[in-house]
Amino acid sequence: MKEKLEQIKTNGQYRSLRSNTQDGAYIVLPDSKEMLNLSSNDYLGIASNKKLQEEFYQTIAAESNALRLSASSSRLLTGNFSIYDKCEQYLGGLYSKTALIFNSGYHANTGILPSLTTNKDLILADKLVHASIIDGIRLSSAECIRFKHNDMLQLERILKERAHLYEHVWIATESIFSMDGDIADLPKLVQLKKAYPNVMLYIDEAHAVGVRGKRGLGLCEEFNIVSDIDFIIGTFGKALAGIGAYVICKPEYKEWLINTMRTLIFTTALPPINLHWSLFILKRLDSFEKERTELNNLISLFRKNVHFENTISQSHIIPFMIGDSKKAVEKSEDLQSKGYFALAVRPPTVPQNTSRLRLSLRSDLPIEEIKKFLTLLD
Repeated sequence: MKEKLEQIKTNGQYRSLRSNTQDGAYIVLPDSKEMLNLSSNDYLGIASNKKLQEEFYQTIAAESNALRLSASSSRLLTGNFSIYDKCEQYLGGLYSKTALIFNSGYHANTGILPSLTTNKDLILADKLVHASIIDGIRLSSAECIRFKHNDMLQLERILKERAHLYEHVWIATESIFSMDGDIADLPKLVQLKKAYPNVMLYIDEAHAVGVRGKRGLGLCEEFNIVSDIDFIIGTFGKALAGIGAYVICKPEYKEWLINTMRTLIFTTALPPINLHWSLFILKRLDSFEKERTELNNLISLFRKNVHFENTISQSHIIPFMIGDSKKAVEKSEDLQSKGYFALAVRPPTVPQNTSRLRLSLRSDLPIEEIKKFLTLLD
């Protein structure tokens, strides 16, 4: 291990945990000055909204079990407090389907595909899907083919050649890709699904929920295709400023997952207080239109900047490509010394020679400071 760790350091890929404190759009590390935080997934600034937090605590103070800090059990034992039902019913109503909540997006993606697929199935996964989806595929008994990133022609060719050989074919992708910020061609995927009766669509909306769609439900809502998607994965842990994740699907799929999904069955449930907070935010999702507008204004500012004219990003996640891991770390450290916290993302999180600064825009970033930041990128 020591030798391998030294090699990781030599390659510029060494990681360590660093404690921090945060105040709104700013972050402070030990022995550092305050920095503008460009590496957070708090896309709407909800996690640092103290006014919302105060309103929340006043709202739930009198509710039974609401302030419990532990469920003390799995959902199938005694951990399924009534707030779970309320939250799932509300989510299901938003999407006009059925919802099932999990402890995290990682629990969702590593549990759903192994539960639903068999060795008679094929999973077609975009080359750049999140690690949690990859791990879910590895845990499944299905065959898997990874198609080139967003290459609909290759995907269609594979379907023509192989779809008839399997009981089900599952197409798995993110709607907004977490490292490049580009989006999947969801309407085309729906078109392909309708052309093959055994094709199922599995769409991870982790980075789209809250920030895209008329009500903030994601790109499936934006493209008006919610009813065409078999499984929509959403998360509370990013723009919605909570913890946990959910799947939107048909009732019979929910029933199957409850009975077979290992990452649901064999884990302690979320604390009731976290679910109360998530429901509190979900009920106010429509009210964050101002924050979504401010976020779009920042995106427009970045797109007009010369440094990003060739980026493939189509969202609030904008990669500043560097390539070499050591140079990416050096650039990140230089920006930190100037008051901007923009972390380097390196292999194995991204492919070799594609190290970059992953810039996460959020609605509460001051425009003038962002303009100064853009002048430092060269």
